[in-house]
Amino acid sequence: MTREIPSATVLFMFIRKVPHKNKKTHKEYFTYKLVDSIRTERGPRQRDILNLGVNFDLPKEQWKDLANCIEQNITGQKSFIDYPKEIQKLARKYSRKIIREQASVMEEDPGRDYENIDINSVDNEDARTVGAEYVVYEIIKELGIDKKLRELGLSRNDAAASVGVIAGRMIVPGSERATHYWLRNLSALDELIGIDLSALSLDRVYRVSDQLLRHKETLEDHLRRVEGKIFSLDEKIILYDLTNTFFEGSGSYNPKAHFGRSKEKRSDCPLVTLGLVLDMHGFPKKSRIFEGNVSEPKTLDMMIRGLVDRYNLEDSLIKPTVVLDAGIATEDNIKWLTDRQYSYIVVSRKKKKEVPSDVTMVTVKEDDRTNDIFVQAGLYKNKDTDELELYCHSIDKEKKEESIKTKFQQRLEAELVKARNALNLPNGTKQYHKVIERIGRLKEKYKLVSHYYDITVEKDTETDKAKKINWSLKKTQKTSGVYCLRTNRRDLNEQQIWDIYTMLTDIEDAFRCMKSELGLRPIYHQKEHRCDGHIFITLLAYHLLHTIRFKLRQKGIRFCWSTIRKRLSTQVRITTTMKRQDGKIIHIRKSSKAEPSHQVIYDALNLTYQPGRIIKTVM
Repeated sequence: MTREIPSATVLFMFIRKVPHKNKKTHKEYFTYKLVDSIRTERGPRQRDILNLGVNFDLPKEQWKDLANCIEQNITGQKSFIDYPKEIQKLARKYSRKIIREQASVMEEDPGRDYENIDINSVDNEDARTVGAEYVVYEIIKELGIDKKLRELGLSRNDAAASVGVIAGRMIVPGSERATHYWLRNLSALDELIGIDLSALSLDRVYRVSDQLLRHKETLEDHLRRVEGKIFSLDEKIILYDLTNTFFEGSGSYNPKAHFGRSKEKRSDCPLVTLGLVLDMHGFPKKSRIFEGNVSEPKTLDMMIRGLVDRYNLEDSLIKPTVVLDAGIATEDNIKWLTDRQYSYIVVSRKKKKEVPSDVTMVTVKEDDRTNDIFVQAGLYKNKDTDELELYCHSIDKEKKEESIKTKFQQRLEAELVKARNALNLPNGTKQYHKVIERIGRLKEKYKLVSHYYDITVEKDTETDKAKKINWSLKKTQKTSGVYCLRTNRRDLNEQQIWDIYTMLTDIEDAFRCMKSELGLRPIYHQKEHRCDGHIFITLLAYHLLHTIRFKLRQKGIRFCWSTIRKRLSTQVRITTTMKRQDGKIIHIRKSSKAEPSHQVIYDALNLTYQPGRIIKTVM
């Protein structure tokens, strides 16, 4: 089926100012409409083509130029007038709307449709990316986010803008301003949604960010429920960790912005902290935004208690095992978990992790092809704490730590040689107490390795000067590459404990994805609610990212999201125009053919190869 302009002769187009009156306030206002005049069998008639809205602010003296330019665009007429760039830009925008609004959707299998056309008139225009948008929007629908937003009271336009903001964070990660430009000018997402976003205002983008944040807990609960149902997830194990990110600016308008220890080495900027709880499959369960200088151990109570209150974990017969990194695994937190009958696996905070002599080490990770051992582990029962301690020795970790230690030892010894040589130089440091101070500063500077050395300074009692500096390495048990895990679960062996602990890499991967692939950092917003909204949008995007990645991994595809996004970027929506023999213009809008690299992803996600509908307009 093809929609055509009725067989009448178009005389010309023009813009009309139409008065209206508000029924409640009785105030007069105006709308602006693009109208054409046609000659019919019953005489000349006027017909509304496009409503330009109430905010049409083009000067009246330019209305005729705009109408003429629009008419030439949609009818394929050649222009002999060089219209101003602003007129051409508006004309392209309104022409696109007219063509789309008057288009008809073609059937999936329309059969044959022959037309006599001038092949020299064929042209392509209005290209918009659609591949990544297609995948993201289908996952949004599968997770029911679009419907949930409407249930929460968002208007149809606000719900569409919210979907656009979340999708934008995945596809063109950056600021809300960058997302706004992408939605209006580069993406075909609005065609998939069915709502024109070409006139989307920046204010609406910020407003929907505020609305999403307002419904944060409801949306997290919804996603937890839907993801659990789709993938049959259980919550026998939960992982908890924190990360922080930095602001550009002073952060003076955000009470959460504080200076602290930046995990990105940006301690020169104010920070904000994100706490995240994941299940054993890597799906987020709960998040919370803390101050940038928050004490990590003190956040556990708030996060776990929040899960208890929201999901009734306190009443559950089988409580999940909590997995924590060393930064949160304080004695107070372990006692808090024990008192509430939670099982736990945590990284020990002990500095010296010497493997007890009676521990038997077994291999828990090795190369499947070469049988090279990567990690060995052994269990030890600590009678004082009534816990099982798993001592792990990582070959890679040992190589890294030994390399660092060797580098610092070389630097320390080089400094000691300088100090010793200075004893024989004319202007060198020779006074005994000055030499002792110098050695003390070196020990502090290289404290990572200085405790491995016995350093002595011989004193000349007659002159009160240092006579000689001696040093030697102590004999210590090798601890490089060794770390210790603690657990109160007695039903697990070495392999099981280590496997559960390594799930913490999922949460590290989540933080890494949010910061690098989803544009979490840096934060440019200065107000607290805008900063929190930016972070929450990133978290919603991560739900989509992990869902896509989880489904692909089930099919044996282990691409990272940036690779998927790059591959899908070559599929676009495009309008092909051509002149028919009778002088009318045919506009066909459809997506480009899916390439093999697209098809691999679509097959794994059970999607068709044709994003969006095929529409045809004859004008």
